[in-house]
Amino acid sequence: MLNWESIFATRSSRMRASEIRELLKLLDKPDIISFAGGIPDPKLFPDEHFKAAYADVFAGEGVGAALQYSVSEGYKPLREWLQSEMGRIGIDCTADNIFITSGSQQALDYIGKLFLSPKDTALVTWPTYLGALQAFNAYEPTFDQLSLSGNRTPESYQAAAQKAGGEVKFAYLSSDFANPTGETVDRAGRERLLDMAGELDIAVIEDAAYQHLRYEGEAIPPILSLDIARKGSIENTRTIYCGSFSKTLAPGLRVGYVVAAMPVIRKLVLMKQAADLHSSTINQIAIAHVAERYFNEQVAKIKSAYSARRNAMLAALGRYMPAGTTWTRPEGGMFIWVTLPESMDGAALLARSVETEKVAFVPGQAFFADRSGTNTIRLSFSCANEAMIDEGIKRLGGLIGGAVSAAA
Repeated sequence: MLNWESIFATRSSRMRASEIRELLKLLDKPDIISFAGGIPDPKLFPDEHFKAAYADVFAGEGVGAALQYSVSEGYKPLREWLQSEMGRIGIDCTADNIFITSGSQQALDYIGKLFLSPKDTALVTWPTYLGALQAFNAYEPTFDQLSLSGNRTPESYQAAAQKAGGEVKFAYLSSDFANPTGETVDRAGRERLLDMAGELDIAVIEDAAYQHLRYEGEAIPPILSLDIARKGSIENTRTIYCGSFSKTLAPGLRVGYVVAAMPVIRKLVLMKQAADLHSSTINQIAIAHVAERYFNEQVAKIKSAYSARRNAMLAALGRYMPAGTTWTRPEGGMFIWVTLPESMDGAALLARSVETEKVAFVPGQAFFADRSGTNTIRLSFSCANEAMIDEGIKRLGGLIGGAVSAAA
């Protein structure tokens, strides 16, 4: 028999199963209260609008084009709608600066492939989005901790990268309601990042998957918007903006997008031609149909629901969590990040919680490039109603409190 491992590329050894994907299997168990999957509530999907969109496609003269191969850049009416939407949030661009991907996860994979040679350094926050670590990891980089409030200098980042055998290529972060922490980078932090990126002469990857899910507070301009204001034109910027319809309209259609200067877009188009030619034409048309007519209405609906669930979880954490446990207070998004007492292990807690309390969550260690953060966990409030949230946090708080007492 062929020893497959002996002929796999060396990069395959860095590929790991997503701990979150595995935990999603728990959603199929009716007795589990799950705070694990950071996914939209399917009850809130605009399914009737999508039914009408696909019906219009199949009833019209454009059905042949909808089922045919298409251009790699993406469906032009969708890119034109996105151009208008980008202008509304301060990103002045053309439709040609927008590239459609099969979900924003594909955008991260392409960015890793485009920028990272083996031993190059990607700067990421500690913790960061697990999907980004998986996407970049295949290209054999080194990860260094991106800090916008510490004492790291551009020179220290460059020296560490050169010691590892490569160069710093980009800084990646989610600037609004980050997965997993729910935290937002303030305007000063965004400006400092642009300053540092300028000194290092690197790209900035802005993951904006949750940007529309703000429940309170003032909106902060996207990093790309601030970059354009500094440079006068998107063509002079170093920021690559990654967006998605997964958190607002429907994740199953797998439609994301990248907004960037044309040299980046041209390379991404070539990569897509080699990978999958283009994203689903009919799904892009359906997304455009629904976005043009109902986007603001849909965003308002989900914000109302998720805001109430966030409030319920914050209130429950305040009622039931023992002393020594802290958590973030996000202004939007889908996540709350909990820091347990230092002696606790999030993975061990999950095993006990699922077995005895029937409550699931994600251990925080998965979100750290160096596998630290063992005493952290991520809670998602998007798919549980207020009563489930209260009961689930009550059970979890009791379990943590019992472990704290036993260790005292």
